[in-house]
Amino acid sequence: MSQQYLTVTALTRYLKRKFDADPYLDRVFLTGEISNFRLRPNHQYFSLKDDGAKISAVMFKGAFDKIKFRPEEGMKVLVVGRISLYEASGNYQIYVEQMQPDGIGALYQAYEQLKAKLTKEGLFSAPKQTLPRFPKKIAVLTSPSGAVIRDIITTVKRRYPIAQLVLFPTVVQGDKAADDVVRNIAQVEALGDFDTMIIGRGGGSIEDLWPFNEERVARAIFAARTPIISSVGHETDTTIADLVADVRAATPTAAAELAVPVLSEEVLKIQQQQNRLQQAYLLQLQRKNERFQRVLNSYVFCQPERLYEAQSLKVDQLTQRLSQNLQQLVRDKERRFQQTDRHLQQANPLPRLKQLQQQTSYLTAQLSQQMGYLMANKRQAFQQQVQSLDLLSPLKIMGWGYTYTTKNQQVLKSVQEITSEDELIIHFQDGVVAATVSDVQLKSNNKS
Repeated sequence: MSQQYLTVTALTRYLKRKFDADPYLDRVFLTGEISNFRLRPNHQYFSLKDDGAKISAVMFKGAFDKIKFRPEEGMKVLVVGRISLYEASGNYQIYVEQMQPDGIGALYQAYEQLKAKLTKEGLFSAPKQTLPRFPKKIAVLTSPSGAVIRDIITTVKRRYPIAQLVLFPTVVQGDKAADDVVRNIAQVEALGDFDTMIIGRGGGSIEDLWPFNEERVARAIFAARTPIISSVGHETDTTIADLVADVRAATPTAAAELAVPVLSEEVLKIQQQQNRLQQAYLLQLQRKNERFQRVLNSYVFCQPERLYEAQSLKVDQLTQRLSQNLQQLVRDKERRFQQTDRHLQQANPLPRLKQLQQQTSYLTAQLSQQMGYLMANKRQAFQQQVQSLDLLSPLKIMGWGYTYTTKNQQVLKSVQEITSEDELIIHFQDGVVAATVSDVQLKSNNKS
């Protein structure tokens, strides 16, 4: 009964013969996008893909050395080769004999476009945050079942076991990965008590790493206040997240080494600094003690009178000079006083004052006499003017029988200003008379 069952090896060899014997698969012209490419020293292993499928590809060293360009991740190429089956894994693959470029793949083009956009906005060139030297709490965003978290835990425990690692389980591959990364970054930021954040995953093709080339992931990393270390893919893989992050690490282990110091080295540094401080303190104390002894043995304390010997001599000299200068000053002042006294005696104002007093008395008498003459002349002239004015006074003339007449408080000068029935006021020397005009006559023959 068991003879009816084939072994896996037998089935695989049968299928391989089918592939090798099929004339349509012996020479295949294929176009696709290079994926999961990493330059190797000998044969090259990668994948070719399009929107619907992916095929493994092998290119031996002899054929690879003949091409005149360097294949890159995401590059669209034209290849010629044969299809066969690899027995060890049971996968079919194309053995590439010739390859030439055929434009850039869609994912790679999207990557370059987003990279150019964020470069223009300055997200890559903006100042990076400095990683804290002694973090207390580190957030790790990665898959809980991958090798990344194990490498990080092992490295941190070995280097800096006092740091607390908090794993935020994160989907790092597939359509949901980008949203999960953004959500966990926001969660770490909301907690606000983390010193450093590590975002990591292992290597893979550009499709596997694509969530870390999403714009929303890049902006979430850029906006985070917590310093972020990006460890996505291998050293040759560079994602948008790596460019935006504050620090990029080639591997998860390198990320952990960047995040924490080596505790034993730091303790050793502290001990070294402590020893240096003690030595510096002892040396300083020794120097101060030596200086104290020198000061204590100096003549200032042994013979303090020597401090003021020179000053005492200087004081004596200055005292003598002061006494001499004072005596000379007194003699000069006395001589000047005598000269000034003689000048004052010669310039005594009393005789001149008496002479001026006599002259003033004489001029005062003359002034009084002349004022009397002037007042008499002025009084006589005034009487003459009063008499002349009295002769010309209208009141005096009215005393002779003259009057003047007014109408509406206006003095009348002619009968032509008067009409019948006018009310007139006649002014006499001793009073006024109100009169009404009954008739007006002119000196001529005409009547009004």
